[in-house]
This record gives sequence, structure tokens and C-alpha cells, in this order.
Amino acid sequence: MLRGKSRLNVEWLGYSPGLLLDDGPPPPGRTPRNPIRNEGSLASTLKTLLFFTALMITVPIGLYFTTKSYVFEGAFGMSNRDSYFYAAIVAVVAVHVVLALFVYVAWNEGSRQWREGKQD
Repeated sequence: MLRGKSRLNVEWLGYSPGLLLDDGPPPPGRTPRNPIRNEGSLASTLKTLLFFTALMITVPIGLYFTTKSYVFEGAFGMSNRDSYFYAAIVAVVAVHVVLALFVYVAWNEGSRQWREGKQD
């Protein structure tokens, strides 16, 4: 049997020896977790992470070479050295935009899942 501070911490988390041994319905105010919803949210989170990982790799590299060749050297007629510099700036800005989009999507996805969990 847990005594003292450890017992309080375990009960605060929602696990007490009585709850672990009970096979009956949960007490009012406590809802059992739905493993299907957790797997769906995990899959959604993984898809989002993989999508933004692919964006983080392809967008800055693609923009770097595209802007260097076609925009700065082709359209603006800059030297090779100057085009490297400005294309690198474009790639760094692209990295920051992708990161900001990832944070925005992750924030909204987390708040959406939280709202769905609260409505149950």
C-alpha cells in the first residue's frame, strides 16, 4: 500500500489501488480513453510531421537553385558570387516560413484535438 506523498501523487494522476482493481464503470467525471481516437490523432500527427519534413528539405533547396539560376543570374544579371548570397537569403527565409507554417498547423491541430476531447 502506498503511504504519504507517493499515494497522493498516484491518486492525483487518477490511479489509485481501488481504481486499478475495479472492473466496473469509471466514476462520474472520468471517461475512459478511446484507443481508436488516440491512434487516429497519432497517425494525423505523424502525417503532418512527415509532410513538413519533406517541405523543409525540398522548398529551401529548390528555391535556392531556382532563384540563383533563373532570377538572380538570369533575370537580374548578377554575378555568380552575388547570386549565391541572395539565393541563400531566399532559402533561409523559406526555412523560416516553413517552420512558421508547421507551428501554426501543429497549434491548430492540438487545439482541435483538445476541443474534440472536451466535447466527449
